[in-house]
Amino acid sequence: MPEQPDQSEQPDQSEQPDQSEQPDQSEQPNAAVEPGPGHRFAPDTEWRRVSPKYLVVEVIGSIITTAIIVAALLVAFSLWGLWWTPWAAGAVALIAVVAIAFEPRRVRSIGYRLREDDLLFRRGIMFQRQVAVPYGRMQLVDITRGPVARALGLADLKFVTAAAATAVTVPGIPEAEADRLRDELVALAESRRAGL
Repeated sequence: MPEQPDQSEQPDQSEQPDQSEQPDQSEQPNAAVEPGPGHRFAPDTEWRRVSPKYLVVEVIGSIITTAIIVAALLVAFSLWGLWWTPWAAGAVALIAVVAIAFEPRRVRSIGYRLREDDLLFRRGIMFQRQVAVPYGRMQLVDITRGPVARALGLADLKFVTAAAATAVTVPGIPEAEADRLRDELVALAESRRAGL
């Protein structure tokens, strides 16, 4: 008789740990889900490149700049008869042609990566520049659109920090991507400044 209550108590004790384990298992997924929205950001494993359309923006900009300089030199020649201005105009035009020939390669060299703690930007062929902009130091994320870039659906994304030397402009980003990237980087900058 005394053994039966003991046996009935033992199954009750064995059931209680099972019930206590089930709430723990249900709490663990909830605990895992809660940090999820805050950590949606996934760092890039590869470099992101600017849009190929950005080549058109650069070529048109070079042509317009060259045309203005050459026109100014030729006007100076016609007004004051300076003998060296036609030679200078020819030299400017030649340099512009060489620069435009290298433009596709220069545009392909522009890239950026969103890493865990900063944005890494690179550009340049012979003289390469790489800048890391920490998210916590970003004070302003600005989008600019020139007339030619706007016609092609492109925008420039500018990151301003307290140090002027680390200000970075990523050109030739599609407008929708630039808007999305701006919102993501603003959120990252706020979370890093808050120490989250």
